[in-house]
Amino acid sequence: MNKNILRLSGLIGMAAMGMVACQKKTTNPYYGNGTAPTIKVSTTSLAPAPADSMNKVLAISWTNPHYATDSASELYTIQIDSSGRNFSKAVSVQVSGALYDSLTAKQINSLALSLGFQYNVAYNIDIRVISSYSNNNQQLTSNTITINYTPYVTPPKVAPPASKALFLVGSATSGGWNNPVPVPAQAFTELDSVVYSGTFFLNGGQQYLILPVDGDWTNKYAVASANVPATGGPFGYNGGDNTYNTNFPGPATTGLYTITVDFQQGTFTCTSVRQFGLLYVPGDYQGWSPGTAPALGSPAKDGNYDGYVTIPSGGTYQFKFTGEPDWNGATYGDTAGNGQSGVLSLGGGNNLQVPGGGYYEITANTNANTWSATAITSWSIIGSFAASNWSTDIPMTYNSGSNSWSGTITTAANDQFKFRANHAWTINLGDAGGTPGTGGNGVGSLSYNGNNIGDPSKNFSVAPGTHTITIYLGNPGYYSYMIQ
Repeated sequence: MNKNILRLSGLIGMAAMGMVACQKKTTNPYYGNGTAPTIKVSTTSLAPAPADSMNKVLAISWTNPHYATDSASELYTIQIDSSGRNFSKAVSVQVSGALYDSLTAKQINSLALSLGFQYNVAYNIDIRVISSYSNNNQQLTSNTITINYTPYVTPPKVAPPASKALFLVGSATSGGWNNPVPVPAQAFTELDSVVYSGTFFLNGGQQYLILPVDGDWTNKYAVASANVPATGGPFGYNGGDNTYNTNFPGPATTGLYTITVDFQQGTFTCTSVRQFGLLYVPGDYQGWSPGTAPALGSPAKDGNYDGYVTIPSGGTYQFKFTGEPDWNGATYGDTAGNGQSGVLSLGGGNNLQVPGGGYYEITANTNANTWSATAITSWSIIGSFAASNWSTDIPMTYNSGSNSWSGTITTAANDQFKFRANHAWTINLGDAGGTPGTGGNGVGSLSYNGNNIGDPSKNFSVAPGTHTITIYLGNPGYYSYMIQ
């Protein structure tokens, strides 16, 4: 055979092998787009009962989007939101591989409550499904279906009061441990069947309890341990259960606080609304100890302080003001040697002084550096009721233990009244009104030159009958009253 022919055949074979060796084989799969799923639901109206809690009450199904992969690996996200919000706050339930899911009444109820729905109120809920590959690529959104749902009341963790009322009592409160308590100043408002709230004056570093019945110590709401934070935590009912037998810890600083009690969750919160400024009044009459001295209060924390202090007979009748419950902060004395000039001296000065023992309203303005002490010899009730007719004072009796004054009056329909000191209008107290923290200390608290009590346009009507009226003046800058 011709050698050249053999050589040529060999070259052609080698070239053919090279061509085969250089060919590229595609191994990456190509997945096409799917089709948006269409969903269906088993019902468009749901109002389950608590007994249905564990039952499947809503079935949701959707069509296969026909992705190019095994459908068992595809993801489906069920989105549920309040109707009309375009799923901006949607709650999601994820399903893998299946083309349906079923929800229990408990699941839907929890979702509805998390969206802010109220019990026993019908709401519209939007539902849709988003499909995707297992890596969340190629997301396709279904149609939206709207259903009507009414949340049911689940058994609360703590039984709400059968009285449908709550009252605050304790050393942290305006009325102290006196029971009955000043109402309405220490009464909660029922927001719904399981939530109560109120804004209250609280003395810093003290404690309180919550009562279902005013004037009754039989049962109360409390916490399990003093380690529960003052800002909130779990609580319970001590009726037959010694687990909850510890007073609620009050906040560290004096002021107005909103306390909210949630029986559904079994928790409470205590949130600061406004802190008071305090000026302590240590003196010879109590051993010159700021930590145990009475205090003047500044509700607006603006340097204007007011309070009521008893200075017993005997001793020097001298005292000072301190900005802290010790001698380390700002200290105020008087510029005059006799301590009675009414002009404050920051940093020391002469001791402040009153002429003798007695019950005093003491004021101070640390911006203008002024102070005053007015001897209070009496508090009385004056009003439109028959025994007074806005001209005769009905005397009140002083209780040194609670720094309160009490008197008895008989009212007819539409009668109104106020309180005044020393049988004059110079110092008078009426209902403060307003919204606590924004426009006053609230109905049930007192303010100088305040509203007539019994004016339904400003506070409430006083029921006809004979009443014992008590005013509490022992709290720094916050005063309240009780009608029994």
